[in-house]
Amino acid sequence: MNALGSLVLVSALAGLGFAGGQVAGLRPLFGMIIPYAAFLTFLLGVSYRILVWMRSPVPFRIPTTCGQQKSLPWITPSRLENPSSTLGVIGRMALEIGLFRSLFRNTRAELREGPRLAYGEAGLLWLGALLFHWSFLFIVLRHLRFFLEPVPGVVNALAGLDNFFQIGAPSLYVTDVLLAGALGYLLLRRLVNPQVRYISLFADYFALFLLLGIAVSGILMRYVVRIDTVAAKHLALGLVTFSPVVPEEVGPLFFVHLFLLSVLAAYFPFSKLMHMGGAFLSPTRNLANNSRMKRHVNPWNYGVPVHTYEEWEDEFRDKIKAAGLPLEKE
Repeated sequence: MNALGSLVLVSALAGLGFAGGQVAGLRPLFGMIIPYAAFLTFLLGVSYRILVWMRSPVPFRIPTTCGQQKSLPWITPSRLENPSSTLGVIGRMALEIGLFRSLFRNTRAELREGPRLAYGEAGLLWLGALLFHWSFLFIVLRHLRFFLEPVPGVVNALAGLDNFFQIGAPSLYVTDVLLAGALGYLLLRRLVNPQVRYISLFADYFALFLLLGIAVSGILMRYVVRIDTVAAKHLALGLVTFSPVVPEEVGPLFFVHLFLLSVLAAYFPFSKLMHMGGAFLSPTRNLANNSRMKRHVNPWNYGVPVHTYEEWEDEFRDKIKAAGLPLEKE
């Protein structure tokens, strides 16, 4: 029901965007007002979430580790799995952000005949997530050609690298295939795997269907229902230069793409998709594990009356001695 409900909702949103592109009176709403409102919501929402995370007290070092901590000189530490320096944290974060290192080590458990609990690698999940994120990043950077004039050389270089194989006309972008395939796998995994399906919420399916809707509408515009790219760039440049205009040549399929993208931008700060910012601000990842080298005192601790062991022993010395119990000092 969660998957079906999210599919119906995304389909309704796509239909709403298509209707907004068909009705002349709604085109300014869907081409100017909604994108501006969505982008403003994105900026304010992301800024608020990051500020809240930055203000959260983290008085102690709480990194998650799976390697040897730095201790005695003759014991070799794990500099990436258990970093004790800033350089080690940077290396660990780079591998985490760029290659999803912790997800690569993720394991799956299965109950087999016997009964016997078996563990195995979840390499397909890591590969699907990696392909999706890197393809999405390439596509976002490639789309900068619609918002910048003149187009930077690095953007043209990325586009040339992306369609290196020159399959068909127009040339096929490799990231389009990888993005659609990765999203399809991640969705299929939630639908087919009983354990994953059991813990999947409406929001999980909604984000996947929304991203799939954006990807499919973009692929259709490039390879099936060709649109006027000059008019689309005219609209995009008008938005970024705060002189918005909605050319007549822009078709309704473009409004589907733009409206779904606006929904994604507005939804982003309030969803699990904010893990993009959380990955950088998580104290379990961005702190060095130097607890053995440096004492960390909680700055929020308030003064409390204490009764040390020495004071307790002096207070009950006679009773302890009479009971025959050992004393720290006679």
